[in-house]
Amino acid sequence: MSDSPAQSAAQPSATFDRRATGPQFGGGMARRGAPVVKPHDMHGTLRRLLDVTRGHRRGLGRVFALSGLGAASSVLSPLLIGMVIDHISARTSVVFVLALLAGLYVADWLIDFGKQWMMAAVGQRIVLHLRLSLFEAMERLPLRFFDRHQHGELMSRLTNDVDNISSTISDSLAQLMVYAFTIVGTLVCMLWLSVPLTAVSLVSVMLVLLLARTVTRRTRPLFATQQRVLGELDGHVEETVSGLATVKSYGQEQAMIDDFERLNERLCVTATRAQTWSGFMMPLSNAINNFGFLLVAVVSGVMAARGAIGIGVVSSFLLYVRQFSRPFVDIANIYNTFQTAVAGAERMFQIMDEEPEPADRADAVSVDRPNGEIVFDHVSFGYDPDHPVIHDVSLTIPAGSRVAFVGQTGSGKTTMVNLVTRFYDPDAGRILLDGRDLRDYQMTSLRHAFGSVLQEPSLFEDTVAANIAFGRPDATRDQIRDAARAAGADGFIERLENGYDTVLTGGGSALSQGERQLLTIARALLADAPIVILDEATSAVDTVTEQSIRRAMIRMTSGRTSIVIAHRLSTIRDSDLIVVFSHGRIVEQGTHESLMATGGTYARMVADQRA
Repeated sequence: MSDSPAQSAAQPSATFDRRATGPQFGGGMARRGAPVVKPHDMHGTLRRLLDVTRGHRRGLGRVFALSGLGAASSVLSPLLIGMVIDHISARTSVVFVLALLAGLYVADWLIDFGKQWMMAAVGQRIVLHLRLSLFEAMERLPLRFFDRHQHGELMSRLTNDVDNISSTISDSLAQLMVYAFTIVGTLVCMLWLSVPLTAVSLVSVMLVLLLARTVTRRTRPLFATQQRVLGELDGHVEETVSGLATVKSYGQEQAMIDDFERLNERLCVTATRAQTWSGFMMPLSNAINNFGFLLVAVVSGVMAARGAIGIGVVSSFLLYVRQFSRPFVDIANIYNTFQTAVAGAERMFQIMDEEPEPADRADAVSVDRPNGEIVFDHVSFGYDPDHPVIHDVSLTIPAGSRVAFVGQTGSGKTTMVNLVTRFYDPDAGRILLDGRDLRDYQMTSLRHAFGSVLQEPSLFEDTVAANIAFGRPDATRDQIRDAARAAGADGFIERLENGYDTVLTGGGSALSQGERQLLTIARALLADAPIVILDEATSAVDTVTEQSIRRAMIRMTSGRTSIVIAHRLSTIRDSDLIVVFSHGRIVEQGTHESLMATGGTYARMVADQRA
């Protein structure tokens, strides 16, 4: 579009700023040593996630029960091992206890297999629900929202953040349940076996928790910085790849490489510091656990020598010490993963909580087949309310007339079209269609009343036929062919490998710009909307193709209200009304002949194009 929000001086830039230091939303799953992003409202987000699981709680309950059974098998096995040792010491039969122990190990394997399978199924169903909800929410958002956010950032929320949640639900949550049951069950058994030894073993646990807290305080800001730099690097790669033709045409390959190296070096330095501090956790915790194990071994050995406890109790307790201390470090890592997943959920909910497009009024009416009279009544608008781009515009477009908007880039032409289609609502004034405010109509039916051909053709990864029928999915193949012929696209379509069944990839990158534009014109012709908008429809084609498109445009606009935006003034000479914009205001309007006679802005524009 010629004066889209990203191009307007009043609109904040949507391009990526490599110097930005604000939080980015890229990055992958939170693993041990991976960036940890802390949510702003942990409890509130958890409550909303809990609401999301409402339809899946039966499956989660089964996983919870299996986790309890799995933890029970882990808790009981040291007791049975101690019993085996006692039986051996007493020289009694151990066959029955060994059989129990073997059965317990087999049951543990089966329980773990069932838990993982069930958790994966439940987790993916929850993630499916989240992804669908987020995508539906994004579909309902107004264009103003997308003007304020990078597309890469939004894609990250739909992919990376949901993947983080998937990993947490499918893996970490199940493990957290097992660890919780294991810690509680182990502590109960330890207290039952020996209260003094339990008190001694808790010393090492307290030291591990203190270590985890200290290391986490150091690593959290480092990982946050790592995440920001990673987001900058991702953004740099995205804009470099998408703009590679521009980079090469201006010979800026080395400059982009230098920027990448600078960002990569920053990421390397930050990640090294974060990983170094994070790496202290495991060896230090192992050292503390080994010290605690040694302390318990010495104390239990003294107690056994004095006859206070048996050798089987010593064996069981030492196994419990190992089993009791191990989950705490893993829980600390799971908590980091959990924080990142909740932060991702928080960003998802931020999108879901965004104000959607205005809802239809209770008394809104449908637009069935409008006559097409459009009236701008003292309309003012700005993408940024503090910097208006349309200033008090009043204009009447008679029904069935062909109207052309002309003016310099950024003068407000495309913004006027965005207001007519209700992509935005005016900040002041109103726009009438057939005498009624646009806001009195149902949004869906209003949009169906318009057929648009934009400056940048938009094609989807589907067949040529499906792309033409995008606005009318129930169209027959004959109707699709007729629309393509009317647009002058049938010839090159038939030359494609599979004709109308050729699948377009990369937005139709294998086609020329003009061929892509012809497909969008065929799409608009097939939609047969009563009001037609052509925004620089011939800007990307040669003069021969332009004549074909012009003939198609005449057929498409015949008997319909049409608004044409064009820089090639030769294509709009036969318009019923030509409106000249400058800096968001109408400076002239009339027919081609009347405007040429006045010798004003339009006449000078025509003379400049002839020169």
